[in-house]
Amino acid sequence: MTDARELPPLPPMERLVELLFDAARMGRDEMIPALLQAGVDIEVTDAKGYTPLVIASYNGQADATAALLAAGAKVDGAADARGNTALMGVCFKGYAEIAQILLDAGADVNRRNGVGQTALMMAALVGKTAIMDLLLEHGAEASVADAAGNSVHSLALSQGNTALAARFAATSPSS
Repeated sequence: MTDARELPPLPPMERLVELLFDAARMGRDEMIPALLQAGVDIEVTDAKGYTPLVIASYNGQADATAALLAAGAKVDGAADARGNTALMGVCFKGYAEIAQILLDAGADVNRRNGVGQTALMMAALVGKTAIMDLLLEHGAEASVADAAGNSVHSLALSQGNTALAARFAATSPSS
């Protein structure tokens, strides 16, 4: 058995923080508990204001997202500079599995970003209908508008997605 006095010292905290962000970005979920145990704050933010949870989510790392949530990351914690949460980012990127993980952890499906857009609006912008269905199942409001007056309906139209726009025409706030 190795004596604790023989173990090398831990790297500086700045390096441990970098390692946590790297683990989140690359899906190295097995590293997360050790880094947190070493004292890294699970809600630490990088220069852009991202937390490890946002980084894992935005990079499509389902296991790392789940590991961070299991370790106590706040599902609706820090948002990015535009006010986008992890849920909004994965809806825009089309990561349905991670959206489900975040929703199961209690993500606010109707939270608004800095310009008043919701996760449903993000999914509408890129035509992610499966994610939109998932959000609607979790209580997403389809009849709201952002700060510029855009609705799910008008955002779908702006992207040329007439089929999706038709689906939400009746929910448009101007209807």
